[in-house]
Amino acid sequence: MVALVTGANKGIGYEIAAGLGALGWRIGVGARDRQRRDTAVEKLRAAGADAFGVPLDVNDDASAAAAAELIADHAGGLDVLVNNAAIVGGMPQTPTTIDPATVRAVVETNVIGVIRVTNAMLPMLRGSASPRIVNMSSSVGSLALQTTTDMGPLPMAYLASKTFLNAVTVQYAKELSGTGILVNSGCPGFTATDLNGFQGVRTPQQGAAIAIHLATLPGDGPTGGFFDDAGTVPW
Repeated sequence: MVALVTGANKGIGYEIAAGLGALGWRIGVGARDRQRRDTAVEKLRAAGADAFGVPLDVNDDASAAAAAELIADHAGGLDVLVNNAAIVGGMPQTPTTIDPATVRAVVETNVIGVIRVTNAMLPMLRGSASPRIVNMSSSVGSLALQTTTDMGPLPMAYLASKTFLNAVTVQYAKELSGTGILVNSGCPGFTATDLNGFQGVRTPQQGAAIAIHLATLPGDGPTGGFFDDAGTVPW
């Protein structure tokens, strides 16, 4: 099995790569920064994983196309795509004060980047016997929870991008229904990463668990869903 994990040089992305590598999978470590990418690959290989670097800027069409070509040449195909790369954007992000450019930048990476990379990888995924797409979302993107739960002060652009991403997940699942490609959103929980200044209460390894679960779903598993470790997250 071959997987590509975007934003895999650190944090949750790295732990997703490590977890799938521990299962014996071949892992493409997608990242923009060459030094961090190389370091992650070396660390994964030292732990026994079959890892290789994939230069990838999710905001660039040519980069996504080149990444797909590299994976096809290096691994012969792709079984699982984990869209993990994301940004928060500058703070503060209250609706009445946020710079529209911040919203645009966050959506470009967290949503359009997912669409760009997914579409670049789809030809290979269609050729897999067990194709899976996992979009790393967040419970803060749940409209149901936004309206019923006090989540505290949150960055509006990031929150809205995850709501947008969940809608994208549903639409992919609908279009790809019957193809065998299962597409789901996963919530890692409040995980300590640089996105939140390491304030989270879960470890990156714990945060990675839902992605690993969704990446390894059986053929009759769900598609078009939103899940965390406890089960279904309301939209």
